[in-house]
Amino acid sequence: MGTKLKKWDAAEHLKNEADMALYLEACFEVEGHGDASLIRAALGDLARARGMAQLARDTGLIREGLYKALSKDGNPEFSTVEKAINALGLKLRATHH
Repeated sequence: MGTKLKKWDAAEHLKNEADMALYLEACFEVEGHGDASLIRAALGDLARARGMAQLARDTGLIREGLYKALSKDGNPEFSTVEKAINALGLKLRATHH
């Protein structure tokens, strides 16, 4: 009998805002080469963990638009990213390193 594997989904492990903040922070630390695909994917994971329909209500955006913007091929406007981060109860800030 073979081993059954399940695709790992980060959204299943993001149970609260602290987990979400740490996950997004780690993705920002890794992503330093101008390719925002990891950040976009992380925001998609956070949105699915919260519930895309709930996030759409909280941001005032259309659910289908969020799915598209936060997909691997999406290209969200900064205002969409900002609305999503705020609706998730997180803050985007800059620090000097």
